[in-house]
Amino acid sequence: MIIPPKLKKRDKVGIISTARKISRLEIKQAISILTQWDLEIVFGKYLFCEDNQFSGTNQQRTEDLQIMLDNSSIRLILCARGGYGTVQIIDNINFNNFKKQSKWIVGYSDITVLHSHLNNIGVASIHATMPINFHTNTRKSLQSLYNTLFCNGNPIKISSNKFNRCGQAKGELVGGNLSIIYSLLGSSSDIDTKNKILFIEDLDEYLYHIDRMIINLKRNNKFKNLKGLIVGSMKDMRDNIVPYGKNAIEIISHYTKDYDFPICFDFPSGHVNNNMALILGVETTFEVSKSNTIVKQNINS
Repeated sequence: MIIPPKLKKRDKVGIISTARKISRLEIKQAISILTQWDLEIVFGKYLFCEDNQFSGTNQQRTEDLQIMLDNSSIRLILCARGGYGTVQIIDNINFNNFKKQSKWIVGYSDITVLHSHLNNIGVASIHATMPINFHTNTRKSLQSLYNTLFCNGNPIKISSNKFNRCGQAKGELVGGNLSIIYSLLGSSSDIDTKNKILFIEDLDEYLYHIDRMIINLKRNNKFKNLKGLIVGSMKDMRDNIVPYGKNAIEIISHYTKDYDFPICFDFPSGHVNNNMALILGVETTFEVSKSNTIVKQNINS
C-alpha cells in the first residue's frame, strides 16, 4: 500500500468537487481554516461551475480531478462535498502519474467511490470531513483531520454501545458510505474485505433499504473472513407508515450474529459534526471491550 507523505506548512491543497455543485460562500469557513493551517489553496478550474445539480459537466469534473492528481506541486486534494456524481467520472481518470507521486485525497459520503478505487490500486486515503462541513464541524473533528494530515493521526477512544461485540482485531481498514459500497458491488471499484476491518456509515435511508444493503453484503461474502466491523453514524433513518420493526443497529446486528469478529456501533465518523478522520488502506488495531472501543492506526510515511 502506498502511503502519501505528511503535509508541511505552505504546501498546496487543491479543492475540487467530483459530485454536487458548490458555491464559494459554502466553503468560506474552510478557506479561513486552511489558511490558518498555513496551506496554499488552489481551486479547481471548474469548482464553482454548475450543470444542473452537479459541479460542472462530467468532462469538467474529470478534468479538475485529473489536473490535481497530475500536478506534482499539489500535496493534498480536498473534495469539497459529496452528493452524487463521482461514479460518473471514475472510469475516465488515469491514476498512473498519481501512483508515482501520491498525495492524500480526503472526503466521505459520495467520495467513497474514490476511496474504494484508490484502495484497489494500492493507495491509502483519508475518510474525513469536507470543506462544506467545516463551519459545523466540532473543534475535535477538525483537529482530527489536521493531526492526520500533519502528524499521522492519534488513537480514537469512545464509550461502549450495548450492541457492541467485544474482541480485538488487526487488519487493513477499508470502507466508507454503505450505500456507495453497495452500489459498487461487482464493479472494478468493489472493495475486498478479506482479512480486513470494514467501516460503514450512512444517512437518511429507509430501514428496509439498510436491510437490503446489509444482506447483500453478506450474500457477497463481505463478512466472510472479516477481521472486524466498525459502524459509524447511522442517523436520520426513515421508515414506512407500517414500521419496519428494527432500527439500523438492530438490522446490522441481526445479519452479523453468525460471525465472531468484533463490532462497534456509533463510531464518530460519517454524517455527523464530530466526524473523526480515519485512514483507509493502512493497518488498524481495533479493540472493543465492555467499557470502550479503541481504534489505532499504524502509518509510516
